[in-house]
Amino acid sequence: MKHRRLGVLVWVLTIALMEGIANAEPSGREIMQAVYDRPQGNDMSGTLTMTLFDSNGKERVRVIKQWIGRYGRVDKKLMIFQSPADVRGTSFMNWSYKEEGKEDDQWIYLPALKRVKRISAEGKGDYFMGSDFTYDDLGDRHPSEDNHTLVRTERINGEECWVVESIPKDPRYMYSRTVTWVSKEKRVGVKRDFFDRRGTHLKTLNVRSVEKIEDIWVLMEVEMHNVQKKTSTRMSFQNVSINRGLPESIFSERTMVRGVE
Repeated sequence: MKHRRLGVLVWVLTIALMEGIANAEPSGREIMQAVYDRPQGNDMSGTLTMTLFDSNGKERVRVIKQWIGRYGRVDKKLMIFQSPADVRGTSFMNWSYKEEGKEDDQWIYLPALKRVKRISAEGKGDYFMGSDFTYDDLGDRHPSEDNHTLVRTERINGEECWVVESIPKDPRYMYSRTVTWVSKEKRVGVKRDFFDRRGTHLKTLNVRSVEKIEDIWVLMEVEMHNVQKKTSTRMSFQNVSINRGLPESIFSERTMVRGVE
């Protein structure tokens, strides 16, 4: 009888352990890796409307054409400004590498200078075209560059989220840490707080709208608010096309200068 009771007890404990493992939360690194690896299709294109708000609420609107493509282990992005006239023809290109330790390559073309300029590592902390996004924010930071800790779970905008703190391994990085709210359902970051090198809250990115297009979650509207300067930049994505077979050749310095035909 004792052996039978012992067998039942072992079985109950085993089931409880299995359920505990099944319900265990992933680590901070696993969560951020899942966000980084989420499906994004082979290519994507559309129109970005970038609205800049100054500290008095006055706004400026800029329209940008954007192309994104994945080619092997490299994700490429091209942005070309369409309006207003004073920025028309300005273009930005980013190449992100899906391997640890390799930083993004970035370039910008300014029509007034008539040349493509490569953005240095030091220049990635500069703000992009007067917005609240740095050049680095427009890239795709590899999870291996930070130490990630799951600090809690929290419900935000009706979604259950993991809250992950990420601290850069390189102490020279422009942010001392970031805190990201990741949707458990979508594996998409829906909010992120950025802290400057002094550890003070600098800005917050809020994802206002996410839509599923051809089984891919697409960020349709995001807004970056600089709490120190009291400025904001909103980016809205429209006319989205996915997996249309974008040729890799468009992601070049030549296209940055001449545009996409």
